[in-house]
Amino acid sequence: MLTTGARWEAIPPEPGCSGRTARRRLRAWEGVGIRDRLHADLLGTLKRAGKPDVGIVIVDGVTVKASGGGEATGPSPVDRRKSCTKHTLLVNRHGVPLATRTAGAFASDHTQIIPVVLDFPRVKGTPCRPKGLPDDLYADRGYDSEGTRGFPRWLGIEPHIATRETPHGSRLGVIRWVVERTTAWLKGLRRLRVRYDRLGVIIDAWTTPAASVLCFRILHHDAM
Repeated sequence: MLTTGARWEAIPPEPGCSGRTARRRLRAWEGVGIRDRLHADLLGTLKRAGKPDVGIVIVDGVTVKASGGGEATGPSPVDRRKSCTKHTLLVNRHGVPLATRTAGAFASDHTQIIPVVLDFPRVKGTPCRPKGLPDDLYADRGYDSEGTRGFPRWLGIEPHIATRETPHGSRLGVIRWVVERTTAWLKGLRRLRVRYDRLGVIIDAWTTPAASVLCFRILHHDAM
């Protein structure tokens, strides 16, 4: 369903339950954190493979259409005020998705960057102590403000955010491009390309498995 975008009613009976039952179980699994543990395990596997270098992180957001409305939706400022949802992603320098946040499309980037940075995972998998926070944070000029620079510095994170009203050519895009690639991969999963579900808990239950799918593909070079 995540990759094909199939509806709940299209689930065949062979797995042992109906589409409605599968939807209820999805909510239950989200409530007990099964998907978070799967994502954490994949991050640990990637760390052992040398890919989750979490010293550098990059933030960016992507909006998806939500024509049916629902929780965490709102008028898009860039799509004729159509109902949309914004996913904010935190990735490492390899494009590995570390954390995601979901909000209405009208939500300011400034209100999303700090929460997603605070969701930075303590990635286990090697004998060394997991990092509690990254060393450097990269973002585009849409996140430029005193708050988005000052708070990371207070946490001990050095922000590298392009400045508004200055010519392009900061060279920060050399680092940031990986997050744009990851958002393209995310929208390649049809269940997240267009939002079908109205409940926020169901959307959250899809974004974490989506991050796990991308981690698995990166691990096996399928998406490289």
